[in-house]
Amino acid sequence: MGRASVHIELSEEERTQLELWRRARKTGQGLSMRAGIVLDCAAGVGGQDSARRQRTSEQTVSKWRRRFLAERLSGLTDAPRTGQPRRHDDEAVQRVIDCTLNGKPSGATHWSVRTLAQELEVPRDFVHRVWRSFGLKPHLAENFKLSNDPQFVDKVRDIVGLYLDPPDKALVLCVDEKSQIQALERTQPLLPLTFGVPERRSHDYRRHGTTTLFAALNVASGQVIGQLRRRHRGEDFLAFLRKIDAAVPNDLDLHLIVDNYGTHKTERVRHWLLRHPRFHLHFTPTYSSWLNLVERFFAALTERRLRRGSFRSTVELEQAIGRYLDQHNEKPKPIRWTKSADEIITSIGRVVSRINRTGH
Repeated sequence: MGRASVHIELSEEERTQLELWRRARKTGQGLSMRAGIVLDCAAGVGGQDSARRQRTSEQTVSKWRRRFLAERLSGLTDAPRTGQPRRHDDEAVQRVIDCTLNGKPSGATHWSVRTLAQELEVPRDFVHRVWRSFGLKPHLAENFKLSNDPQFVDKVRDIVGLYLDPPDKALVLCVDEKSQIQALERTQPLLPLTFGVPERRSHDYRRHGTTTLFAALNVASGQVIGQLRRRHRGEDFLAFLRKIDAAVPNDLDLHLIVDNYGTHKTERVRHWLLRHPRFHLHFTPTYSSWLNLVERFFAALTERRLRRGSFRSTVELEQAIGRYLDQHNEKPKPIRWTKSADEIITSIGRVVSRINRTGH
C-alpha cells in the first residue's frame, strides 16, 4: 500500500527556491530530484507516486522528506565529504619543488618524473601532481638571446613609440627579408589525413633552389607589400625600397623598422635614402627580432604554407608564396602592440637578475 503521505508546509521563499532548483538547467540532477520530492510532498502527493514521478525509490523519497523536515533547504544539498587523507604533507611538496628548480640529476640535464621520484623516494604520481599544480615542465626548453646593443634602451623606446603613437601623415612599416626559402620536393607523395591517422610524408627530399621574400608589414592595416628575389644583396633591398616608394602615396612619410643586416646599410642604400628624405629607418637592437612585427607574418607563412609543402621548382615555390600574400591582403588584420617600453625594459631586467643569481 506504500507509506503514509507526510505533509510539508512551505514558506513562499522556500517554494520559490525549490521551483528554481527544479527548473534551472545548471542545477545538478540530484538537487533537482530532491526539490521535486519536497514539492510533491507539499502538494499532497504520496511517497509511491512521488517515487514514480521522480524516477527513484520510495526509500529515497522518505530520506529526503525527513532531511527537509529536519534541516529545511540546507538539508537538500550534499554534505561535505572528507575524502582520502593526504599521504604527503607540505614539506614533501616543497622538497619536490626545490629539487626541481635548484637541482639536476647525475648524468642528465633535467629531471624526469621517474628520476626525481627515485631521488626523493616518493611515488611518481605524486611528483607528476606537484609539477602539474605548479606549472613545472623540466622536459621543455626554449631559446632566448639577450641583446648586447649599447643603445638597447633608446632603440626600444624609439620603436615601441612608433607602435603606440605613430606620427601623423606617415606609415609605419616593419621590413625584413625571409631569405633562403628552399623549394623542397618530397621524394614520395604525401599520405593524406584519415580517421585516426595524421598526414604523413617522407623524411627525405630533393632541393630545387632557393628564393628570398622581402616584406613590409603595414602596422596600421596589416597589409603586406612583398617582393620575391633570387638573391639577398644590397641592390635587392634597394629594389624593394623602390617598390615601397611606388606603392605608397607621395604625401606620406615612411618609417621603416629594420634589423642590422649589412644589406640595409650599404653605401648605395644610404645614398638612395638621402635622395628620398621621406624614408626614415629605425634599427632594432641586436638579437631583438621580436621587436619587428613582420616576423609574425613570416611565422604564419612558414606554418600555414611552407613547412608542409612540397615544391618541384623555385617557380612553384614563388607562386605558392605569391598566392599566400594575395590571400593575406584580401582580409588583413592590423596588429595592436600593447606593451610599453618601460614594461619591456623591466622584464629584461628581471631576466638579467635571474641569470646573475644562478651564475650560469
